[in-house]
Amino acid sequence: MYPWLRLIGTGFTLIGRPRVGLLDTTRISLRAWPNDLDPNIHVNNGRYLTLADLGRMHWFVSAGVFQIARKQNAFPVVGDAMAKFRRELRAFDKFTIESRLVGWDQKWGFLEHRFVRAGRVIGMVAVRGVFKGPNGPIDPGLFLAELSHAQSSPPLPKWALNFHESAEAMSSLLREEESRHS
Repeated sequence: MYPWLRLIGTGFTLIGRPRVGLLDTTRISLRAWPNDLDPNIHVNNGRYLTLADLGRMHWFVSAGVFQIARKQNAFPVVGDAMAKFRRELRAFDKFTIESRLVGWDQKWGFLEHRFVRAGRVIGMVAVRGVFKGPNGPIDPGLFLAELSHAQSSPPLPKWALNFHESAEAMSSLLREEESRHS
């Protein structure tokens, strides 16, 4: 089940807050609830991806990207995601999700969501996403121009480059398989 109440609560934390820079890190504080748990009594692997949505929406609004997307009749779409789990989250543990844009190319934006408990990164979710408008994906440069952000992307970290390459290889494989079945 999608955490609608948490999403609404996250929205309330944005009221009256100033906009952050495009490359700034945003933080939301949460608690692991029993409905987040799996049979091993820790937060379910898939739930991390859902909780990362909350961090991403918080970042989108805080950085002003969401408002620009609305003006362009666009919406964010995650194309690919990967996760790394280091420590478990159990029921009622408090944690923070730190979200940031690590860079972009002509199509994709790369964001990371670090799950932090007691000062330690216990997991990370990374996504590669686009904004889709009425005519398809929108070049991230258009969003940057609207935000008056004239800088080019910072160099993508090695993990993001490898993630991008792997995601492209998987996409090619799936397109190839699909063409054989059509």
